[in-house]
Amino acid sequence: MRDEEDEVGGEDFDYEALAAQHVSWRRALGLFRPYGGRLVFILGLIFASSLAGVAAPFLLRAIIDTALPAGDLGLLALLAGGLIALSGTGTVIGVLQGLATAKIGQAIMHDLRVRVFAHLQSLSLGFFTATRTGEVQARIANDIGGLQALVTHTATDMTRNISVVVMTMIAMLMLEWRLALISFLVIPLAVWISHRVGRLREELTYEQRLRVADMSSMVQESLSISGIILARTMGRTTHLTRRFVDTSQRVAALDVRAHTAGQWQWAVIDLLLQILPAVTLLFGGLLMSPGGTAVTIGTLVAMIALQEQLLWPLEEVLNAGVQIKTTRALFARIFEYLDRPAEIRERPDAVTLDRATLRGAVRLENVRFAYTPSQPPTLDGVSIDIPAGSHVALVGATGSGKTTLGYLLARLYDVDSGAIRYDGIDVRDLSFQSLTDMLGVVTQDPTLFNATIADNLRFAKPDASPDDLVAAAKVAQIHDTIAALPDGYDTRVGERGYRFSGGEKQRLSLARTILRHPRVLLLDEATSALDTATERAMSHALDTLAKERTTITIAHRLSTVRHADQIIVLDGGRVVEQGRHEDLLARGGTYAALVRASQ
Repeated sequence: MRDEEDEVGGEDFDYEALAAQHVSWRRALGLFRPYGGRLVFILGLIFASSLAGVAAPFLLRAIIDTALPAGDLGLLALLAGGLIALSGTGTVIGVLQGLATAKIGQAIMHDLRVRVFAHLQSLSLGFFTATRTGEVQARIANDIGGLQALVTHTATDMTRNISVVVMTMIAMLMLEWRLALISFLVIPLAVWISHRVGRLREELTYEQRLRVADMSSMVQESLSISGIILARTMGRTTHLTRRFVDTSQRVAALDVRAHTAGQWQWAVIDLLLQILPAVTLLFGGLLMSPGGTAVTIGTLVAMIALQEQLLWPLEEVLNAGVQIKTTRALFARIFEYLDRPAEIRERPDAVTLDRATLRGAVRLENVRFAYTPSQPPTLDGVSIDIPAGSHVALVGATGSGKTTLGYLLARLYDVDSGAIRYDGIDVRDLSFQSLTDMLGVVTQDPTLFNATIADNLRFAKPDASPDDLVAAAKVAQIHDTIAALPDGYDTRVGERGYRFSGGEKQRLSLARTILRHPRVLLLDEATSALDTATERAMSHALDTLAKERTTITIAHRLSTVRHADQIIVLDGGRVVEQGRHEDLLARGGTYAALVRASQ
């Protein structure tokens, strides 16, 4: 995977091609489709507000040309009351519209965040091994958050302002078409300039978001507990600070460029809009001259009022157009994730097994797998038969394919060819629920959330009772340690469980898995951080536990698998030996060499 920084700065990066592949305005507008009824209500409010706005100048003209010259106080009061009523109506409509758009905007943001999060859950482990955690966080939090202004305010404000502009232009034509046409001459040029500025800022916004993701990743990696420990023990805190300063400066510089690009072009628009009233007054004066067609003072004042009412929303529409162009860059980043194919899918007709009937028989049939098509296979032609209730150990030198086989058993990847079957059912045909009921996994580096011990255990079984937690903890040889803590099972474990030792985290992870009572238990170096006494006690507990289930142990420490019913020896992604400990030692092959090397 190429570094994103190189892509942006190198010849291979083509933002426009990326955006064209993932973004269309039809797709973006599709986000609003579930809220069609409420959007119609908002459009009605916008139309009513625009109608009230364009009516005010006509009342103003009647006051100046009719009520005031005639000294008709009754008519004056009526027209002034109409202006007040229009102002009050506009205020009420504005409040209602603001509430409605805020609710719809937040609902759309919620839907989009959930869609991205749920889709990422369906991607294979390969996506996450090649993608920085900070990058994922930036797209879900920052990029989707950056769209909030668009869906909450910009879209509806632009619709309202377009409505005001159109209705105001019609009113100006009805009032005095010649002055109206003079006012309209600036619009095409302003729209063209606005489009150019939007295109200029769009690509800068995309690059800016990449750099923000760099900064987010740096914070996530450097300020985690493991990052702090590494930096301080290596004496590299100053170096990390300098790196952060450099990244932050790049983000700040790009932010300035993204917001100020095209500033001179935009100044031209401002200038044109500011001189327009003066031009209108000049031509209005010519029309009022003895040689011109009569234009009343009231008409000219009303035209200037309509013009003011046109210029502000027109400028807002142009500015919103620039914002919408720049948010296309955010859509590109978000839709790029949504368009990634979900490698791990549950089939529509997936098989759901009755938990009570699960046996735990596992069979691998000529399994072949490579992480990328260009690499040689990590596993090639692996066939293993694991009877229900047996204990099988997978051993081999580093890089032999043991951990990869564990990933395939847990369906974190799918096999390229061959099949893995549980109780005779291909794992790809099983429902996700049946697979999690069947298989429990304990890894060498367990993950604990920054929550209480009880919450971490209940992640496996939310309805577990306190007695269930204690029973699982006792099997995992961790209950006495927990009970000795001041807060017991309500003790918070800290970030990634750093309040506990490696062995304690492994035992907590084992207790969490035991709580689910899986029929197949996959232990990937699950006791590697235990001392000899604890490992012996754990082994006894696991032996008791294994009587009720199938156990698959991935081990580097061969002392932990001597009593396995079957030992599978992997080398170069192939099964080279299998049998019991004593038989394999007597054979004097690969396994015997591994045992000698470990002594």
